[in-house]
Parts: sequence; structure tokens; C-alpha cells
Amino acid sequence: MRKTKIICTLGPATETTEALRQLIQKGTDVLRLNMSHATHEWVREIVPRIRRLAQIAGRPVAILVDTQGPAIRTGDLKINLHLKPGDVLEFTLRGAKSKEQYSVTVNYAGFVKDISVGDTVLVDNGLLKVVVLDKGRDRVRTRVLTPAVLGSRRHINLPRVHVNLPALTKKDIADVALSAELDVDFVALSFVREKRDIEQLRKLLSRKKSKAQIVAKIEDQLAVRSIDKIIESTDIIMIARGDLGIECPMEELPIIQRRIVKKCIRLGKPVVIATQLLESMITNRLPTRAEVTDVANAVFEQADALMLSAETTLGRYPTECVEVLNRVATRIERSGGAGYASDVQLQNVRHKTVASAIALANSLENSKLIVFTVHGRMARYASNLRPQRAPIFAFTPNEQVYRQLALCWGTFPVRIDFTGDPDETIASAEKFLRRKKLAAPGNRMVIVSDVRMGRAMIDSIQLRVVK
Repeated sequence: MRKTKIICTLGPATETTEALRQLIQKGTDVLRLNMSHATHEWVREIVPRIRRLAQIAGRPVAILVDTQGPAIRTGDLKINLHLKPGDVLEFTLRGAKSKEQYSVTVNYAGFVKDISVGDTVLVDNGLLKVVVLDKGRDRVRTRVLTPAVLGSRRHINLPRVHVNLPALTKKDIADVALSAELDVDFVALSFVREKRDIEQLRKLLSRKKSKAQIVAKIEDQLAVRSIDKIIESTDIIMIARGDLGIECPMEELPIIQRRIVKKCIRLGKPVVIATQLLESMITNRLPTRAEVTDVANAVFEQADALMLSAETTLGRYPTECVEVLNRVATRIERSGGAGYASDVQLQNVRHKTVASAIALANSLENSKLIVFTVHGRMARYASNLRPQRAPIFAFTPNEQVYRQLALCWGTFPVRIDFTGDPDETIASAEKFLRRKKLAAPGNRMVIVSDVRMGRAMIDSIQLRVVK
């Protein structure tokens, strides 16, 4: 049973019912809707379709809505600009005219104010690199450092520059409202810079009566510098290596990834590794060996989930990509992990109770860790401790918790109704495991649950044998 979870982004290559069915069948745990490209009409149509297909498959499949965020982009060009080192490229605010041979508008009104002479500007995922020569009231003149062809609406990165963009744009707010209406499971916040960005989104979700968990996307150096506070305030971290790899020196990216994964596991927050995991499979049926090694390293570090983007939105082989992740992850998990969970901070009594249950499960062959949870907290505690042997079966009566736990490492959620009789509920769980051939007679079940004693709820650990 694969412990590392798989997130797939939907797009033209995977939006049909058959393509969705195949992604779910092959083992996709979370489906991502990228609001940089998705329309509200499309989202309204595809969310119930995903839910219906997941129900037919009998699997928990969560939905993640990814906000576009306050991206800085160039404007439209009548023709592409063919630039060479030494050329002068002028960025102008909309409405301003340029006298330079090469110029392009910028959609961010604070661009001139935030930037300084000598700053580096990266355009189109770093393909174009320029340095600021001077600036005026509504324009910035730069010198081209790398040859490139500049097209319309290209993304701009400003490494080490603090930009005064809002955490949520008007579009983001509308997209979050739609997410709340459709009861999606996760909302990702793009270009998180500090703790208060997450707090702003959480307040908005609360006002919309949404219980969606927040995914903080780490995409620039400001977020890296504030990573401890961001981890503390969010529900999940996503290491978005696309923009992050542009904003930071390339040789630092693997170190940043490893450091964030270690911090997330130590502080008890799920962590997702994203971007270019299987980039070559957009056009090729097989991955490169370097990509296989990259995936293997992420699995060895015991990240909760791996995310595919263009591979499953536009790629020719989306289901094959899921098969590759499944195959590599399953094999690497058998070889062990980095062991970052040995440094987990046990923050409360419940956390310590779960740790004791895992210690017991790790000491027993063919054991199963059974967690009965209403809100998902005890199951997340168990996942965060990365049990060496026992899979985590999380039984919950809560439909959204059932889906949200699909993102957690090593956790296999099961939706059942709890009865007033704990023994009856345990018997129902055991019957499910037997029916699905997930447990056999003689297997030991280490059960973590809360037991009602009068008016008090008491956490308990039980050891039972499957009959």
C-alpha cells in the first residue's frame, strides 16, 4: 500500500469523465483545480463529477482549489520581442508611452515604486534576465543580460524585492467564495509571504463557513525566510519549486526543499512537493532517470504528497505519469525513509498517546494502526509520526475529514458511522478490513480512540487480534 500521496492537476488532457476515472483508478488521491486557468462554470461542472466518480470507485478523493494569487505579468505584445544581451528593454505602467525600441507594459501599478536601480528582473520563468538601469514616474529601463524571445503575458519574478501586492486579489476572493459554496477540501494560497497572508485567507474561509484546509505555497525568498511562522499558521505546506527555483539560486533549491520537509514533519504539518517532477513526460511516455531520482528523493524524505502540474493538464501521458509515481513511491518506501519523524515535537497529551500506539505497532509484525477520529486530528498525529510498519486506517463519520485525510502520508481513510457502543464500532471496522482483504486473521490491531466514561472523553489504546 503506497504511503506517499499523489496530487494531479486537471486540464484539457484530463477533464473528460473517462480521463478522470482513469486518474482515480490509477491511484490519484487529490485533484487540483488551477484557478489561473479555470472558469467558475467549469469548476461548478467538474466538482460534482469528481465526487460521483470517487464514490463509484469507493475511494476518498479530495479537491484542491489553487488560487491564482497576485502575479506580476507583462502585457500584450503585437509581435514577440527578439532580445539579445545589451539591448534596452523598458517596462511601462499601462497608459504610459515608450520611446525605446523594445518595451512592454506591466500589470502591477507598484512595479516602479518597489524596484530599485541594480535590481535583477526575471521574466518568463527566468528565460529573460535583465538588470534595472534607471526608472521614472511610470517606467523602468533595464539592460538585457540573456538572449530571449519575449511574448505576451509572461510572469515576472523580482528576487529579493519586497512587493506590496495584496495576499488575495478580487479574483481570489471570488474563487474562494466558489470553493466554499462547493465544499472543496483544500484552498491553496499562492505567493504566501508571511503569516498574516494565511490569517487573511482563514478569516475569509470562516466568513464563508468553509472548513477547507489552507495550503500555503512557498514560492519566493520572503516565504523561505518566514517559513517557521508560515508552517505554524497554515494547515499544509506546498514547496512550489517552479517560482521558488527562479527566486532562489538553483544550487540552494534542494537544500531549501529538504529543510522545509524536515521542519514540517518536526512541527506536525503535511508537506507537498510540486513542479517538474515528471516534466519530460509531457511529451514522452517514459521519464528521465534524473526525474525518477528526484521523485525517489522526495519519497525518501517522506513528503506527504507529490504533485503533477503540466504533466496531467496538457501532457500526452497523464495516467502513465500516475503509474510512474505509484511505482517509484511504492518501491522506495520499502527501502526506508530519511527518519525526520524521530525529531517530531510531541505538543500535547493526545500526540503522546498516539506516539505510544505507534511505538507498540512498530514493535509488532503484521500490525494495523486503527484510528477512530471525528475531526481528523489523531489521524494526522499518527501520519506525522511516520510509522515504520503499520498502515494507518483512519475511520471517521465525517465526509470532509474522510476526503482531507487522503492527503496525509500513510493514511487510508474509511468512512463509517460511529455507534454509541465502542465495541460495535470496532467490530464494524474489523469487518471492513476483512472484507477488503486489508487484514487477515491473526493480525494485530493497535486501536487509538476516545472512550466516553460518564461525561468525560478518555483517550485509549487497545490491542486486539483480528478474528
